[in-house]
Amino acid sequence: MGGLQTQYAPSGYVGLWTRVAGFERDDLTRALEDRSLVQASLMRTTIHVVTRREYWLFANGIRRSRQEWVARIGALPPERTVSTNAERLRDALRDGPKTVKELGDLAKGFVGTLGLWVDLVRVPPSGTWERRRADRLALAEDWVGPNDSTEAEGLEHLVRAYLRAFGPATWKDVGSWAGVSLADAKRAGEGLALATYRDERGSELVDLEDGPLPDETIEAPVRFLPHWDANLLVHARRTGLLPEAHRPRVFSTKNPFSVGVYLVDGRAAGAWSLVDGRIALDPFEDLSKGDERAVERERAALEAFHS
Repeated sequence: MGGLQTQYAPSGYVGLWTRVAGFERDDLTRALEDRSLVQASLMRTTIHVVTRREYWLFANGIRRSRQEWVARIGALPPERTVSTNAERLRDALRDGPKTVKELGDLAKGFVGTLGLWVDLVRVPPSGTWERRRADRLALAEDWVGPNDSTEAEGLEHLVRAYLRAFGPATWKDVGSWAGVSLADAKRAGEGLALATYRDERGSELVDLEDGPLPDETIEAPVRFLPHWDANLLVHARRTGLLPEAHRPRVFSTKNPFSVGVYLVDGRAAGAWSLVDGRIALDPFEDLSKGDERAVERERAALEAFHS
């Protein structure tokens, strides 16, 4: 999955439910509580759930690019101010996690820039199904453990993580997902065993040499993807998973919360939302009777998962 995007906490639960057989809601909450999974602002400065052993690889791989991006857009206060406030934030969290409210003015800096200089994680009970606002923060070195990787190792891991989840892909796709430059992505891939392909337009695609390719004759089962699932975002546009004609119905300034979608044979065929405890469907196109029955079975299962 290359890290599971969880900008909206329930999306992590639905994202795992739709991908992992036998997954139950409490499984993710327990994993966050025992720290085998960690929640933090990572790729594209959005909240992701990653494994504890991978956290520092992701964090080290993206840190410099994120800092450079903030500097380019002119959002940085003077360097001395950043350094002073970063140390104040570390001091405030040395005796354990605190909520954004408890951090007061320091939290404003976190939202703006301090989170790019102080490695922070979001810890339970916040950011879970039971308490959805991910507003309780801890120092990563305290919650996860000492930083045990380098930037070079992190960048290589970003490429590997993207390709194992989304490959074959272009280098531009890799960089866009990770939030790093095209040059950094390509340089990081030099140490990996990669296979190359060409898409229908002749553009080069890369993938892990041992990356599995699905049989074209196999029909993908119906799946319900959560709000802001990474497979629907711009870096995954090339896949055709979300046809461009349907994109405005999923991502719109008139509906910033967005919607989930359901896939039929690997293609978004409609949207879903939770309304008064029920999963309501908004079809994008007509389906065969067989596909309609498959969608309804999965809709009912997701409704039961929410109950």
